[in-house]
Amino acid sequence: MNNKLCPCGTGQSYVDCCGALHSGARTAATAEQLMRSRYSAFAVSDEDYLLRTWHSEHRPASAGIDAADRWLKLEILAKENGGLLQNEGTVEFRAHYAGGVVHERSRFVRENGQWVYVEGL
Repeated sequence: MNNKLCPCGTGQSYVDCCGALHSGARTAATAEQLMRSRYSAFAVSDEDYLLRTWHSEHRPASAGIDAADRWLKLEILAKENGGLLQNEGTVEFRAHYAGGVVHERSRFVRENGQWVYVEGL
């Protein structure tokens, strides 16, 4: 996947975009960046990353990834807060996959200085 475009839709290569977050080389700077990287984690079946970026009080035992799912496109519909100097934010998105669409407004917070996913609203 080194030269392929990142599944999150930024137009960057996977390695330079979400791949750097998945590998731990960088952390998400904003709530939107974390949301995009979590979408990409579903697309590349990186359950470890999904669990690492889930709020500790809400983290399930499994992220429920189905490797057979084919993720097609991510649309960011709205975002509120979640910037570089903020500690909370929400991102509304549509994630298209071969079996349908996931539409969610996700809540993110900083935990120990890192953005994490809390829950869908």
